[in-house]
Amino acid sequence: MISEAYRILYLSVLVTLACLILLCLYRAVRGPRTADRIVAVNMISTMTIVIIAVLCLMLGEGYLMDVALIYAMISFLAVVILTRVYMGKAENAKQEKDGDDDA
Repeated sequence: MISEAYRILYLSVLVTLACLILLCLYRAVRGPRTADRIVAVNMISTMTIVIIAVLCLMLGEGYLMDVALIYAMISFLAVVILTRVYMGKAENAKQEKDGDDDA
């Protein structure tokens, strides 16, 4: 009885997270700014980590937590790299704009 309640809870959490990932995907595609897209990608990866953790509990497979931790590290590095690329492009645009104003 209690295991069936947990199964329903886990499934409802997974469905809710899947819907939220779709909303974040919409924000990542539509924007309007690059910063919004970066935050949306970060949120998608965070919710994916939570989905993996819920699956770890639901299926009773401990190795999935290791997968979630590795995914978290890769996700962190990806967001840092995306942010550095975005900041580099913003800095170049600012320098070009300042150069155009001086001429």
